[in-house]
Amino acid sequence: MKTLTPTQLFIGFSKIGLSGFGGVLPWARRTLVEQEKWLSSEEFSAMLGVCQLVPGPNIINLAVCVGSRYAGIRGALAAILGLILGPIAIVILLGLLYDHYSYMPMVQGMLRGVSAVGIGLVASTGFKMMRTELSYPPMLIITLLILIAALYFKLGLGWVVLITLPIALHLAWKKATHV
Repeated sequence: MKTLTPTQLFIGFSKIGLSGFGGVLPWARRTLVEQEKWLSSEEFSAMLGVCQLVPGPNIINLAVCVGSRYAGIRGALAAILGLILGPIAIVILLGLLYDHYSYMPMVQGMLRGVSAVGIGLVASTGFKMMRTELSYPPMLIITLLILIAALYFKLGLGWVVLITLPIALHLAWKKATHV
């Protein structure tokens, strides 16, 4: 397995943290899977799945997992700090600017545009992850169950997970043992 230093993890996660605003998951996948190749697409999806089930923000959980995988506790801390230090400074600066200029229609329009871009990036990442998972056709069953449970029956996330998790685990186990 490749080893990374805490400095490399800090720089990599700083790029991720500074690339997005309000949601860096698309940038995390792009950086970790496509650019740096620290994780395969399957590893990213599996790691993110675990990170979504444990308490806390998914991206912070992902930083802990990746950082600790490559450099132990120091790597996890470096990844988290890289992810949050730059954005914290920027948010403080933006808050000060917003306090002074929020009344301007141009500023309000820019914020609506940024929201639309964020939605597009999250949707794009979802489609990329889904494309990888759907290379195993039985996973369509899980996708359909999730859509039916969430959209038709309007079930909350907890119920959707409880309903689909046993089938998803079974299919993932079958995929892992047959590949």
